[in-house]
Amino acid sequence: MNFKCIIVDDEPPATRILENYIDKISFLEKEGVFNDALKALEFLNTQSIDVIFLDIQMPQLTGLQLSRIISKDIKVIFTTAYPDFALEGFELNAIDYLLKPIAFERFYQAVSKLKAEPKTEFVSNNSPDFIFIKTDGKNKFQKLFLDEILYVESLQNYVCIHTLKQQIITHSSLKNVIESLPENNFIQIHKSFVIALKQIESTDSFSVFINGKELPIGATFKDAFFDRIDQNKI
Repeated sequence: MNFKCIIVDDEPPATRILENYIDKISFLEKEGVFNDALKALEFLNTQSIDVIFLDIQMPQLTGLQLSRIISKDIKVIFTTAYPDFALEGFELNAIDYLLKPIAFERFYQAVSKLKAEPKTEFVSNNSPDFIFIKTDGKNKFQKLFLDEILYVESLQNYVCIHTLKQQIITHSSLKNVIESLPENNFIQIHKSFVIALKQIESTDSFSVFINGKELPIGATFKDAFFDRIDQNKI
């Protein structure tokens, strides 16, 4: 299967690099290059496109704003020099987030996700102390001790694991996370959140507070959560 794609970037050197990379990939078909997000939007309103390589910092309409407007069927790969937008990019269901200057190997890893079926990104083990997490789209697994996890947040096709030291984003589902974590230490409190029970600072009828962050308790999960709280209440 081939994928029709466009480039939206207001930096000519960056677009030339992407055009060169696209020409090297047999399953990518370049349909246009735009240095203005508004012109790209006009094109997308009349043409069918599978993938957009999208810069973030652009005048008038930013890449993040454009990604919220276009059809959800269009896959987005952000291309930017600013790592600060990574989390927001993944929240918008981006396929990948490429930091400039973009190496061809990294570009190929990103576009390969278009053809790959979703795979399990968490690997459980015989030890109750840690799990392995597949990161950055590579065949590389990062070891993470369970004691370091504060909570896990669902970002549509991704999850963000919040720890005291860092945030780790990986292509997975919250259901997959729950199956990989010991149920005596973790519990789901909302459709978008799984928390570590030992990290709870306080709770009320509507929220859980962990490391200064307020997380909502969903109605579907409230009874089970407070049953667990009652087990440790004095």
